[in-house]
Amino acid sequence: MAKEYIDYSLGVPVYIDFVTVSEYPMHWQNAIEMIYVLKGKIEVTINNGTYELEENEIEIINVDELHKLYSNDKNNRVLIFHIDPFFFEKYYNDIENMFFYTNTSDEGAQDSEEYDELRTFLSIILCEFVQKSDNYDEEIEDNLVRLLYYLINNFHYLMYEQKELKENEEQLERYHRIAKYIFNNYNNNITLQDIADKEFLSTHYLSHEIKYATGSSFTDLINITRVEESIKLLLDSDKSISEISEEVGFSHTRYFNKNFKVYYKMTPLNFRKKFKMDDDTFEKHKRMEHHPLNEAIEGVIYYLEDYDRFNSENKINKINIDMSKDLGQFEKNFKNIINVGEAFDLLIEDNKDILEELQQQIGYNYARLLNVFSLDMGIFSGAKFYNWSRAMTVFEYLDTLNINPLIVIDNIGFDRDEFIVALKSFLDFFDDIETLNLNDFAFQFSSVVPEEILKSAREIIEQEYKLNIIKEYYDATLNINPIYDTAYMLPFIIENEIKGKKNLGMLRAFDVLGSQVNLTNEVFFGYPGIVNDKGIRKPAFYAYYLLNMLGDTLVERDNGYIVTKKQGEYQILLYSYNEEIDNLIELKSYSKLRGLRNSKEKKFSLNIVQITSSVRITTYVIDEEVGSSYNYWLDMGRPGRLNKEEKEIIHKASFPEINFKFTKKSAVLNLLAELTGYGAVLITIKEVQRHLR
Repeated sequence: MAKEYIDYSLGVPVYIDFVTVSEYPMHWQNAIEMIYVLKGKIEVTINNGTYELEENEIEIINVDELHKLYSNDKNNRVLIFHIDPFFFEKYYNDIENMFFYTNTSDEGAQDSEEYDELRTFLSIILCEFVQKSDNYDEEIEDNLVRLLYYLINNFHYLMYEQKELKENEEQLERYHRIAKYIFNNYNNNITLQDIADKEFLSTHYLSHEIKYATGSSFTDLINITRVEESIKLLLDSDKSISEISEEVGFSHTRYFNKNFKVYYKMTPLNFRKKFKMDDDTFEKHKRMEHHPLNEAIEGVIYYLEDYDRFNSENKINKINIDMSKDLGQFEKNFKNIINVGEAFDLLIEDNKDILEELQQQIGYNYARLLNVFSLDMGIFSGAKFYNWSRAMTVFEYLDTLNINPLIVIDNIGFDRDEFIVALKSFLDFFDDIETLNLNDFAFQFSSVVPEEILKSAREIIEQEYKLNIIKEYYDATLNINPIYDTAYMLPFIIENEIKGKKNLGMLRAFDVLGSQVNLTNEVFFGYPGIVNDKGIRKPAFYAYYLLNMLGDTLVERDNGYIVTKKQGEYQILLYSYNEEIDNLIELKSYSKLRGLRNSKEKKFSLNIVQITSSVRITTYVIDEEVGSSYNYWLDMGRPGRLNKEEKEIIHKASFPEINFKFTKKSAVLNLLAELTGYGAVLITIKEVQRHLR
């Protein structure tokens, strides 16, 4: 296998690939290679170290650095930038001795602003490479030069071990001279004294400084350099092991073997037998699926937000709508159940106020209640008398809202006989309450209920009392996920609800501040409520708010929009769409939200026929910039606590932008709409007769 040479014949000193990686055997190239994972995971082996790159992470491969790529994630998408080092020589005359490193070992290491800036440089270069607008070659070169100095100042190989060297230019330059001397003279019999004489330092001090700057001793640094350089000769020449040993500077083959085994756990000969291959074999092992480069733009749009030359091509999505169509009834299944959470939470006035607002705005049939049979509700295992007063308070309150209780029989802590007694006590008690109708109650069984209790309880509820058991409802264990607070939830919920892809039972009516010890604030803490603990509506609330405003008859439905109607009114709901929007993105921390935003503007031209009168048009807009309480909180600087004024501001700001328009009757009603980022636009059209004076 020979060294690979990148073709820079397109007129710019960079070549970019967008690929799915399966396997790319060991190789090295005449390029500074930057690997940017947009989706999935891959493994990168550089010399003797292997690193796993996750979504949004970057690895740098230096010129002639041995590396291979591998992944068993079939859905990975990776940008590979090859930058011509000879171009950089015009601007930095020591580029051949400059090495860059990124941190792909420590979790969260690439969440900082310096990595965001690096992603922005790469995104801009990609944008120019794809668009090829006026003077794109000059723009690419200008950005490559800026990238070069950014790499030198932030990803210098010596700063990888010691970040503080960034502030000490004189010390950094000294360490660079020392490392450069070693890299360029590794194959000679150089000594610590040689370098000490050049730097006017004692050997003891110099030894300490080399260890401090590089993490390796002088001897180890020379040996690993010799071993790494020997690999190219092992794989790309027919020289004997002894010849290679001598060429890279080892005094004897046995020292070569010994040091090689330290780093690669095998002898040089076995390494050659295992990895050396001819060009044809190499090509057979190289498994990469190439994708159109313009498809990668979607994955880096967040980093192009402020780039003036980014051209979204002003593409207008044309949608033709015939309002005379009738595709059947549009089922609003989301109105059937609201997941309240703990029954005890409805004894708290603030939570009751939130549920009352939800009922007014959306209107639910059942409130799903957990732990009705619990200590918090005053129900004790082994008690001779069961006091249902707290449950009574909850159910009477629900009755005032015209919501029926859906009682989940879950981890109750009773044995079978105790629970049967408690269950019958519960049913008999509420059967005797004249102000409540037990027949309106419904039940569910959690998967944690023991089989002996489940069977007996089911017989009592269904056969003796003839009550309803709702069998299918997904309710995930309460998990913390920052995505719940973001505008991403708008299209995620809408897509799942209108296409019936998933039951969103993990979402709850409101956040409840639990016993979490890792909270960083009291406003947004990644709970799955659609209203937060302060009564502030999250973007998720507006997904249901807009869905509830749709009509009962389905007119049309496709990716990213749905059209409905009812009695002289028509509704068009547009929402941000991509092929994976129905997946709930798992975020470990709010820092992972960087890069999440899909801010590409989408324009729509709606051509509507079969509306037979003048109309009043109302438009509701909710997205990351308008109506998202989470984004307003970000703009405030993420305060851990809200004062009264801040709370009022977010309350008032977390409402849709609403616009009105009157249009006369026409054969074709044309409306324009825009979507930016994760969000939704609802357009309601109501037929009116304009009164003439």
